[in-house]
Amino acid sequence: MTAPIPVPALPSGVAPAWLPPTAFRPLGSRRTLISGTGPLVDTVHGEVAYACDRFGGQVVRDGQEPDAPYDLVLELVEGDPDGLGDEGFALVRADGVTSVTAAGQAGLLYGLFHVVRLGEAVFQGERTREVHRPALALRMLDHWDNVAVHPVMGQVERGYSGGSLFWQDGRARGSRDELERVRCYGRLLAACGINAVSVNNVNVHEAEAHLLTDRIGEVAAIADALRPYGIRAHLSVSFAAPVVLSGLTTADPLDEGVRRWWAEATGRVYEAIPDFGGYVVKADSEGQPGPFSYGRSHADGANMLAAALAPYGGTVHWRAFVYNHRQDWRDRSTDRARAAYDHFAPLDGEFAPNAVLQVKHGPMDFQTREPVSPVIGAMPNTRLAVEIQATQEYTGQQRHVCWLGPMWSEALRFQPEGGDGPSVGDLARGGGLVAVSSSGDDPFWTGHPLAQANLYAVGRLAWRPDADARAVLDEWIELTFAPEESADPARLRSGLHAVLDGSWPTYEKYTAPLGVGFMVQPGHHYGPSVDGYEYSPWGTYHFADRDGIGVDRSQATGTGFAGQYAKPWAEVYESPATCPDELLLFFHHVPYEHVLHGGETVIQHIYDTHFDGVEEVEEARRVWAGLAGLVDPAGHARAAERYEEQIRSAREWRDQINTYFFRKSGVPDARGRRIH
Repeated sequence: MTAPIPVPALPSGVAPAWLPPTAFRPLGSRRTLISGTGPLVDTVHGEVAYACDRFGGQVVRDGQEPDAPYDLVLELVEGDPDGLGDEGFALVRADGVTSVTAAGQAGLLYGLFHVVRLGEAVFQGERTREVHRPALALRMLDHWDNVAVHPVMGQVERGYSGGSLFWQDGRARGSRDELERVRCYGRLLAACGINAVSVNNVNVHEAEAHLLTDRIGEVAAIADALRPYGIRAHLSVSFAAPVVLSGLTTADPLDEGVRRWWAEATGRVYEAIPDFGGYVVKADSEGQPGPFSYGRSHADGANMLAAALAPYGGTVHWRAFVYNHRQDWRDRSTDRARAAYDHFAPLDGEFAPNAVLQVKHGPMDFQTREPVSPVIGAMPNTRLAVEIQATQEYTGQQRHVCWLGPMWSEALRFQPEGGDGPSVGDLARGGGLVAVSSSGDDPFWTGHPLAQANLYAVGRLAWRPDADARAVLDEWIELTFAPEESADPARLRSGLHAVLDGSWPTYEKYTAPLGVGFMVQPGHHYGPSVDGYEYSPWGTYHFADRDGIGVDRSQATGTGFAGQYAKPWAEVYESPATCPDELLLFFHHVPYEHVLHGGETVIQHIYDTHFDGVEEVEEARRVWAGLAGLVDPAGHARAAERYEEQIRSAREWRDQINTYFFRKSGVPDARGRRIH
């Protein structure tokens, strides 16, 4: 009988996040039978044994006591009569026994964590048979972690949670304790449904380029640590790797020598990591090399890598974040929002079957409010992955509370063809959901303890893109804070909802209004700077002048971006009369006294929301302070500290935005409040 794989030991001082020991009490106090063999079944055995050792239950492997009574049966079945696939599972409770069956080992692991999520409820009453399958086969995190510390971006680019879990000062973390934490990380990810991780930055510098060849062993060690929880490792690679690493004079994707080099390099990767997932590529974007240098298309570049990966079942994720970052700010016809569609929509149907086009959920760059990218609805013959950003680059950098589940849910439910068409979540079935990771070596994983909710939501919404965001938040609260173990469960639950439920709209209120976006400090992107990017080559403009604000993206008089959408949405976005208020300034340049659908003018909306946003943060801080004694003291203190910074920053945003637009428009606040 194979021994169980022990649960990794959480390093001292590191928060257990959504897997605290108390979450395993219902499982660990009962008698469980595990049936089946394989490495992930051994992981399941280890999890149940860990729980039973702590709470007095018993775990038995198949064949040891076949006729004894059990409270829980976890069974790997032969074949797949129910179409569960490798990751699905069925759950039923009858005659006092709760049973989880799966056709694949990963399915049994996910079934176990579902039992943990349900807690006592899964062992009570009767439960008709439920079948659970992931809607998206790939549920992935992209780590923007640098091997060597970057002189500007540091160890983790756009990372707000300390250093990298994988790399430190030019080397892979390789000590026993460091790899144990990576195993803990894999456990957390599996428990929310994530099954893939890219371990390095999409901006591939020289040190990172070598991970593909002479440093592949370091990637293999990370893959070994993640594998017991069903997490497949992926690698970001440089399109110019043949030139950078081998001395070839070209990286032309149609050159036979280049194609041969990639095929041989990929073969060696799979020798080191047999279950390697594939490559992530950022090409011809923000200075990264790509096929344009050789007069080739993005399909040519992606298909070259797809051909190298195909014999091993690997996938290339080709990012669609391609635009001209050397624009003339004087030229209003140039529109960064158009770029991805213009580059990629004409290539629909030209990508290989194992090439996935990875498209940001909005057309710009993870702003607080954007429309859904029109690319997602324009390429029916291409496998698409939707990319979201868990790390809060433009939403408070994990110093502000900003629960992003509702934003992502809204995007995933959007129907690009209108009410009768498929949703974004449906269109992502071929490629998956990918999130830029928010985690690091911080004791709370995500810097701000409440930002863990976003990381959890990535996995749960990737499993079910149509899931209710509030229900996902409820799951995270129950697992992470164990309200029933507290002195006042109702107050704890209501307090957590009070500070999280509306935190995204609150953040939006005191930052950039009505979908205009950006207005951040250049470079680090934290804090307000209304004109920070207004006269730069990056193409992110609000065009505020004395008469009005916003970007005209209409077909009639603007950049034409609105016309990239299918007819129902193109018509909605074309006119200020039909455009939703929250996206008005994304699509239109309007006078300050333009009246919104809600009845207030644009300028008064700016004043009101910026005052309201600060007041809402102050109230959230008060509520959080009142939860002292109901949550972990260290976590409470960290969040309380972050709330002080959030209030300072929110006031700064309020004062700078309101002052700027008061001076620009000359229109006073109708409520007579002091604006500097």
